[in-house]
Amino acid sequence: MTLSIPNEIHKQMKHFSEVKWSEIARKAIIEKLELLQLAEKLASKSKLTEEDVAAFNKKIKTSATKRFLG
Repeated sequence: MTLSIPNEIHKQMKHFSEVKWSEIARKAIIEKLELLQLAEKLASKSKLTEEDVAAFNKKIKTSATKRFLG
């Protein structure tokens, strides 16, 4: 897998070369998958409409993005 990183972010990452950035990305991906799987599981057991699920999913994505990039 290849990730696209803006040049400015890449420069900042290079400054902290001791950090294993691939490990950080791997953990973030795993956490995101766990959130999505939880949302899917909850949605399958609920009486929510697809629109409700989409809105819930968007809120999760926004929250996760703020946490990881925030």
